[in-house]
Amino acid sequence: MAPIVKRSARAILIDDKDRLVLIKRTRPGQPVYWTTPGGGIEPDDPSPEEALRRELHEELGATAGPCQQVFLFSSPKDDGVAVQHVFVARLIELDLARRDGPEFDDPSRGGYDIDFIELCDEAVAATDLKPEGLKEFILANRDALLDAASA
Repeated sequence: MAPIVKRSARAILIDDKDRLVLIKRTRPGQPVYWTTPGGGIEPDDPSPEEALRRELHEELGATAGPCQQVFLFSSPKDDGVAVQHVFVARLIELDLARRDGPEFDDPSRGGYDIDFIELCDEAVAATDLKPEGLKEFILANRDALLDAASA
């Protein structure tokens, strides 16, 4: 059994117009892609959900309503595996002026633009969404995700 070398928490974050809130990543020398907000779980984070709430504040200046874990997956990383906890939540507030993560202090890391994607098959399918596997999960569970975000 490979050791867990990284743990992350991500949000399938849905706004009040039932759109996905994504981060459009532009990195030097790489094709543009989109990802869900979130990031690494730090040793002082009390739980994956609290790590996610911290990341939402850092990356988006955002707060979310109740979070429900809906997906857990792992992928090879270095000499072990990376585990990602994926939650669904409704966006409550977004204030880009409150963004303060380390990614904004280093221009060499590229751009972190906020994008809103319609939560429909065509729009999601046309988006290069990372990490791998998340797009298929969203497409297969669209109605359940909307229901969970509205609960």
